[in-house]
Amino acid sequence: MPVTVVVGAQWGDEGKAKVIDLLSKEHGYVVRYQGGHNAGHTVVVGDERYALQLIPSGILYDHVVPVIGNGVVVDMVTLFNEIDTLERRGISCSRLVVSSHAHLIFPWHQAWDALAEAGRGDAKIGTTLKGIGPAYADKARRVGIRAGEVLDAGSFAQALKERAVAENTTLVAAGGAALDVDAIVTQFAALAARLAPYVGDTVSVLHDALASGQHLLLEGAQATFLDLDHGTYPYVTSSNPTAGGACAGTGLGPRDIGRIVGITKAYTTRVGAGPFPTELLDDLGDKLVDIGREFGTVTGRRRRPGWIDCVMLRQAVRLNSLTELALTKLDVFDTFEHVRVCTGYRVGGAMLRNYPDRMELLADVEPVYADLPGWNQSLGAVREAAQLPAEAQAFLRLVETEVGVPIRIVGVGAERDDYLLWS
Repeated sequence: MPVTVVVGAQWGDEGKAKVIDLLSKEHGYVVRYQGGHNAGHTVVVGDERYALQLIPSGILYDHVVPVIGNGVVVDMVTLFNEIDTLERRGISCSRLVVSSHAHLIFPWHQAWDALAEAGRGDAKIGTTLKGIGPAYADKARRVGIRAGEVLDAGSFAQALKERAVAENTTLVAAGGAALDVDAIVTQFAALAARLAPYVGDTVSVLHDALASGQHLLLEGAQATFLDLDHGTYPYVTSSNPTAGGACAGTGLGPRDIGRIVGITKAYTTRVGAGPFPTELLDDLGDKLVDIGREFGTVTGRRRRPGWIDCVMLRQAVRLNSLTELALTKLDVFDTFEHVRVCTGYRVGGAMLRNYPDRMELLADVEPVYADLPGWNQSLGAVREAAQLPAEAQAFLRLVETEVGVPIRIVGVGAERDDYLLWS
């Protein structure tokens, strides 16, 4: 299976970076295919903690070529902050390749993001205000500036100034603060000069790698239920994190993909507004947040906690053609007296096995739970499936049965090697 896709199966923050880091050992290329610097992927190696927003997690392996695909929107300030930080810590970024077709983010995108969110009042979406949505909007309006344009410094500077002047006029007219056009041109012309050596034809790079027998790992940001088309709209991201987005975001074809790994936590979290059937608003929810350290890598916001939801996971299997699951943070339940698994929804006395297609219906469902005993012991040292307590094994088997695909990897701690192979 030369191409593997890793996708979040919930609302994000499932621990994709840990699984990607694990799978990177057997892949020569690791590719980000969508999203921007609104996603935080964290890898813990010994005493070192690496929080990445744009650069693919595979950068931590010397044999991996990290690629930022055409479906990503790139904030050059963040990119070079990451590169500089990694280089200072001894991690070379010279292998990085950025697609010439990736769109760039500029200060006016962030200004529009903040202006739009402020105007929503109590109906805020919960955007990270990073300019991601406006950058994708410019891409769709066919007025965006792509990474390949930095290869012609003069043309790039002219296009940059024209766009900055135009955006400044419309921003001020809409009630926003004026941009410093000259400062933007100076700053981003310098960043463009730094970006130029990394820019390449990533479609050819990836297809040539396949032809030479290399294995590729495609890394999504955010998750299935934040997908622009299939998520809980409008509380979604501005791109397609689902497996289908991996083809559009890299230039690889559907028949190139052989393995699709869905990442789920042993429970569920989401950030920002939107319906959440299994949400816990009590002390158990606080316990999940405290033990699981459920605060955003990028924003620092507290995540909303809840029990694992197999209805949404079944939908994730459908939408992504998942071949398997990787379940993270099983150890968070080590001190719980009991754990719950949502197996269905009830609406007005009627049972639902399928995920509702309308957000207002999802907001009205009552989750149906299976209650299981906890294991009341630490899983931190467990590295073999047979070493898991019977109660933990029962939890995993129930999730597999309800979801319909096998769990292959189980995370039992925050460290790089805190995992076991399950089935």
